[in-house]
Amino acid sequence: MSAQLALNLRLRDGSSFGNFLPGRNREALAQAQALLEPTAASGFHSLYLYGDRGSGKTHLLEAVCRRSADTGRAPFYLCLRDATTLDPAMLEGVEQNSLVCLDDLGEVAGKPAWEEALLSLWERCRQRQGVWLAAASAPPDRLGLRLADLATRLSTAAVYALHVLSDEEKLSAMRLRAGNRGLELPEEVARYILNRYPRDLGTLFALLDRLDDAALAQQRRITVPLVRELDEKA
Repeated sequence: MSAQLALNLRLRDGSSFGNFLPGRNREALAQAQALLEPTAASGFHSLYLYGDRGSGKTHLLEAVCRRSADTGRAPFYLCLRDATTLDPAMLEGVEQNSLVCLDDLGEVAGKPAWEEALLSLWERCRQRQGVWLAAASAPPDRLGLRLADLATRLSTAAVYALHVLSDEEKLSAMRLRAGNRGLELPEEVARYILNRYPRDLGTLFALLDRLDDAALAQQRRITVPLVRELDEKA
């Protein structure tokens, strides 16, 4: 699997800096954006993000990859949630990419072959003075890694906790996402959705995608009745 193939398979549509509502995560957002500044072109740079589901980890990783690709810098993105179906050997040569992004790092904690491969990749990226960006549900020292050297290396990165948005911020995030897609999402519809669906942003954005498709197919505006119709068809 080539680096470009991994990137194309894993990046979702719509994850960008422009539609990331930071809330209490402004400093982490600034650090992620700084990875792509001209001053980051020399020396090894590393950033480690952790937080609960729905805190925006994957969104930020994908936004960095997308901006990197747009500026001509080769990114590599891999979600380690799929590690059970992948061979750690796929990480060989990945350091040739100027940016390495690894999501759900905790999924390989306790897997010796993967931990050894990640440690080796870290060292190769450091030697090539690349950029390393990783995300997990916990900080490096609480990730359950058996390889102490790997935990130590990850702890030397800039480590930031991401915080889940408040309900009001989630409303703003949904409306921002809709607006960037050219959709009008009335506040009453957004509140209706938030009160009746799981409140993690992944679920909310997936519903927004379905509403977009339904509204386009039926040439209708997004309304509460349209949301109810989707419920009935689900």
